[in-house]
Amino acid sequence: MAEKALFLDGVEKRYPGFFLALELELAPGETLALLGPSGSGKSTLLKIVAGLEPPDRGRVFLHGREVTRLPPERREVGMVFQSYALFPHLTVYENIAFGLVERRWPRQAIRERVEELLGRTELAPHADKRPSQLSGGERQRVALARALAPRPRLLLLDEPLAALDLRLREELLFLLRRVLREEGPAALYVTHDQAEAFALSDRVLVLREGRRVQEGPPQEVYARPRDAWTARFLGHKNVLAGGEAHALGLGEGTWLLPYAAIRPGAGEPARVEEAVFLGPRVGLWLTYRGVRLYWEGPLDPPPSPGETLPLRIETERAVPL
Repeated sequence: MAEKALFLDGVEKRYPGFFLALELELAPGETLALLGPSGSGKSTLLKIVAGLEPPDRGRVFLHGREVTRLPPERREVGMVFQSYALFPHLTVYENIAFGLVERRWPRQAIRERVEELLGRTELAPHADKRPSQLSGGERQRVALARALAPRPRLLLLDEPLAALDLRLREELLFLLRRVLREEGPAALYVTHDQAEAFALSDRVLVLREGRRVQEGPPQEVYARPRDAWTARFLGHKNVLAGGEAHALGLGEGTWLLPYAAIRPGAGEPARVEEAVFLGPRVGLWLTYRGVRLYWEGPLDPPPSPGETLPLRIETERAVPL
């Protein structure tokens, strides 16, 4: 098992009304996003890996070593949470250095490592500030730098961007992706946000009620969801079955009609029910052959509600679910 950064062997955890049962592998340097709605078991799984919750059954291995009963401080993992959990009385420099001091690193090595991370996370101008003097995004960067300081081989991130506004989330997401690539730890990233999971991970694991629903590269999971629930959870709006699928010339069963299968500009008329301005794109709710469809993309000028828009459906692009 030495080649695996993380291996969960038949792990189970039971609470009233909830049961988690999962096996999981994570390769060195790989980022795996755990994606699912609230109550799907994402944070529970992270706590089991961190040592904050014991599994009821099964074993946890980190880099070939069983750690199932070891406390968090002996697992050599870094943790970043939504709440930052910074020490308010310490400066940014001291927060990042804290774990290294506890591990009795030499003073010169501590200084070099902290200065390296201050530069990598763009925090050097804030080294002498305390957390109360920082923005939310800056605090989260401190939390990330502190978790990375001891060079953990596994990094656990639990909704680290959830408390930030959209602009900061995007900014931190790209910084996080770059830092993970430069530092090289394996990472387990918990989120309910599909865009975060797709942008950051090498692999996505979709969870529902403590069970694996689908797993694979982000592009594959998004383009070919396993079932209607997964398709809707991932943000697809055109999930069609029965009479709707038949009206569009699709076969029996449930189908996903991706945006790329809907071609405005030529074909049969569709009635525009709603038009939403999305900056460089427009979102359109349309009625076509009696079926309500959603399309999103560039269209200039965008049509107004009540107008008709020529539309062609490329049924060969539809995905059976």
